[in-house]
Order: sequence, then C-alpha cells, then structure tokens
Amino acid sequence: MLIIEFLLNIAGATVLLLFAVKMVQRGVEQAYGPSFRQIMRRSHAKVSATVFGALLAAIMQSSLAVAIMVSGLFGSSMISFELGLAAILGADLGSALVILFLSLDIHWLAPLMLLVGGLLFLKSETPTLKQIGRIIMGVALILIALDLIRTNVSPLRNSSFLPGFILILERDFLATFLIGALLAFLLHSSVAAVLMFVALVTSETLTLMVGVSLVLGANLGSSLLPIWMTRTMPPTARQLPLMNLLIRGGAALSMVVIVNRTSLIGLLPEIHAGQQIILTHIIFNTMLLVAIPFSRLAGRCAEQLLPEHKSSNEDIPAHYRSVLDKEALRSPPLAMACIQREIHHMLLIAQEMMQPIMQLFEEYDKKQSKNILENNKRLNDAFDGIREYSSDLSKEITSRGRSRQLRNLIEFAIAIEAAGNIVAKNLLPLALDRQKEGIHFSAEGLAELESMHDRIIANISLASNVLISRDVDIARQLVEEKSKLSRHQRKSRKRHLKRLAAGLTESFETSDLHLETSLAFKEFNSQIATIAYPILSREGKLLHSRLVDKD
Repeated sequence: MLIIEFLLNIAGATVLLLFAVKMVQRGVEQAYGPSFRQIMRRSHAKVSATVFGALLAAIMQSSLAVAIMVSGLFGSSMISFELGLAAILGADLGSALVILFLSLDIHWLAPLMLLVGGLLFLKSETPTLKQIGRIIMGVALILIALDLIRTNVSPLRNSSFLPGFILILERDFLATFLIGALLAFLLHSSVAAVLMFVALVTSETLTLMVGVSLVLGANLGSSLLPIWMTRTMPPTARQLPLMNLLIRGGAALSMVVIVNRTSLIGLLPEIHAGQQIILTHIIFNTMLLVAIPFSRLAGRCAEQLLPEHKSSNEDIPAHYRSVLDKEALRSPPLAMACIQREIHHMLLIAQEMMQPIMQLFEEYDKKQSKNILENNKRLNDAFDGIREYSSDLSKEITSRGRSRQLRNLIEFAIAIEAAGNIVAKNLLPLALDRQKEGIHFSAEGLAELESMHDRIIANISLASNVLISRDVDIARQLVEEKSKLSRHQRKSRKRHLKRLAAGLTESFETSDLHLETSLAFKEFNSQIATIAYPILSREGKLLHSRLVDKD
C-alpha cells in the first residue's frame, strides 16, 4: 500500500506540474500571442531574434510553443531561416533560465499568488487581466507541485534499494539519458521534466551525475517535440525543427558522453547539487548559441534534408483531393466525420490564403497572388463537393439532431467559402492597387493592420479547435476574440481619422485602402467565428437579441 500511495502522490504532483505549466502557457498565448507574433515578424537581426525568442520562452515557460510559432512564420515566408533558427535557440535558453527562478525556495509565495491570481481571474471584466490572473495562478501551482514532489520523494533517501538503483543509472548513463528524453517527450514540456529532475536531486533522491544525464536527455526530448508537433506542416516549415533537433539533440548526446567519461562536472562551482544541474542546463543551452553565425549553412543543409515539394510543371495548379467517401454514405456518423474532415481542410486552405496577405501589401508578388487564386478555386471545389455530398447524406438521415448538425456544418462551409472570397476578391485587389499607385501605409496604420492580421491567424486556429472538439469554452473564447477584433477595428478606424485630421500625408493617400482592408479583415474574422454560435446556442450561452426589451 505504501508503494501505491507513493506512486499516486508522485503521479498526482507531476500532473499538477504539467497542468500548471500549460496553464501559464495558455494565459500568455491568449493575452499576448498576436503581439508576440507581430514583434517576431519585425525582427531583422539575429541578436534581436535570439533575445526575443529567449524572453518569449521564459514568459510562456515553453520553448515548444515558440518553436511551433516560428516554424509557422518561416513556412509562410514571413521570416528567414537565419532569424527563425536564432529565435528557436534563444527560446531553448529562455526555457532553461526560467527553471532557475521556479526552482528557488519561494513556495511560501504560492498562497498569495493563488489569492491574487484567483481574484483577477474570477472578478476581472477585462480579458487581459483575466489571463494575467491565469498566469499568476499557474506559477503558484508550479511552486505547489514542486513542493509536493520534494515532500514525497524525501522518504526514498532512507530506502535500501535506492543506492543499488542509482548505481545502475550511473553505470548505464546512456539509458538514463534516454529515460530523460522519453519523460520530456511524454510530458510535452522540458520545463516540467527538468524541474522534476531538479526536485529529485535537491531532495538527494538522485545523485548529481544521474541528474545531469537526465537533464541532457530532456534536451533531446525537447528537441524531438517540435518535430512531432509540426509533422502535418509543409516540408519548408519543418526545416527549422529538424535543424534544432540536429544541433540540440546531437550536442546533448555528445555532452552526456563527455560529462560521464571525464571529470568536466568537477569544474562547476561548489553549490547545491540541484543548482549545479540547473547551471549545467543553462551552460549547455548557452553553448548552442555558437551555431547562430552558421545559420545560413544550416539552412542549406535543411533544404537538402527536407526539400520543398514542387510539381513538374508549376503552371498547372494542384488539383484538390476530396476526403469525402461515397461508401460512407451508408453510415451517417461516418459520413458526417468525412464532411467534418473536408471542412477542416477548407479551413486550412483559407488560412493558407490569408497568411501572406500583409506580406503582399508590403511587396506584391505575382506568384504568391496566383497561389491564392488557385487556393480559392480549390476552396470552391471543396464546397461544391460538400454540398453535393450533403444532399445525398440528407436522404439517409432520420434523426432531427443529426440533421441539425449537418446543417450547422454546411453553414460553416459556406462561411469559409465566403472568407476565401474576401481574400481573393477584396484583399488581393487592394494589395495590387497599393502597388500600382505606389503608396504606403503610415507606420501606425501598418502596425494596426498587422495586429488585426495576427489576431485573425490565431482565430483560425481557434476555429479549427472548435470544429474538432466542439468544446463550449473554446467556442466562447472564439466569440470573445471576434468581439475583441471588432473593437480593435473600430479603434483603428478612429485613430486613422485622427491622423487624417492631423494632416498626415501617408494616411491621406491610403485612407480608402486602410479602411477597406480593416473592414475586410473584420468580415473575414466574422465568417471564421460562425462555427462557435451553434455550440453556444445549444448550451444556452447566447442572447437572443442585443436590443433592450421594451418596457
């Protein structure tokens, strides 16, 4: 019974630690995600990209989230490979630095942070303050989880089997290294894994050498995670995670052999073993920054390992391949799943169309424009297929609830097609007009449009999650984000009119262009958010009217 109780306590504390890390990450993404993407896109130097990657990973407590974001930006040609690699390696260092703070003995702060964070999250009317409250509560829960791990592993120091087990781990350091990699991969967080290893070493449950091998293994596991999370992205977007794996994973494997075969670990200062492990982790990730000056060479290697797929004749548009299965019409649940997959594919096409729009406003590219028009054709073909397939399926459906679900899916497909038309027929011609007239947005106006664009890209991901999960909370978040973007658009319009009144020449030249672009962004976002309304209506989370009732 004691062993079962011990395992349950450790498992519970580990899950709490993982949940707390994800809680902080989600709060930061919702509060500041679009702003971070915008800053990343504006980075033009490797040093600034490295520093920003480190800061973002430290704030989000996740280098994985930064790697995924940067890979998406690189895959959309919004940043160069050199800046992307610098940001990812900086993020690895940032996640190592945050461990130094979280490992401090400040568990006494946890109750106060829970109180402050809880009040902000529960009582605040401002979305940003609510997310700040979520972040503070997450940090508090991390401190509580670490204290639970230290408390529960302390009795192991006096156990009879522990010395023999540690001796096995010390002798087979490669197995220990792989255990650390596996745990970091399964936890989907190097921060959580390393914090757990530090807690075990601090409580003297594990020795310093075992802890170092585990932490170096966690670096390998952490570099494998972006590979796994970006597996569905185009080959170009996966080049950065692959190179990060080769650099960080290869260095971790080399370092674990060097540390265990030499007396290099003896060069560390005479501090507590737990702090020595953290210092080793920081030094290791700092050393990886020497690869940044060679990022151009690394980019060429990545292109050879993961070349971009190109058709034999680029003038022939890629034909759309439907996932609608005619045989599945005999089983309505299976056919509905086919329609949902098809609509999700439509959503990805719409995202691919919207992603390069701001880049086209800065520098119009005929090839990119042609790709958007071809994607719009694919979008229309997909919708025609769904409409025909749904017509056949409706003859097989007898349940009123399933009919309503089918109708909601078709309405969302209509909305996605309308969103694609906004890009192809509104935004694309506006970008072309800007080039023909040779005009430029003011710095303030461009920043406002970029901020709206970043929010839209984030909202497409939210809509995708709603479509797949049908989760009420995510649906509510999507509608809240729609309202925030609408408010942002109204404020942008007011600021633009103030700049006109102040006589700013650039604002006067691009007045119609700015207003039409911001309105198109708002309409696109509104179409994408329609997936949330049936779910919220079903749960009674929507008002019937915004009008005040008559007395």
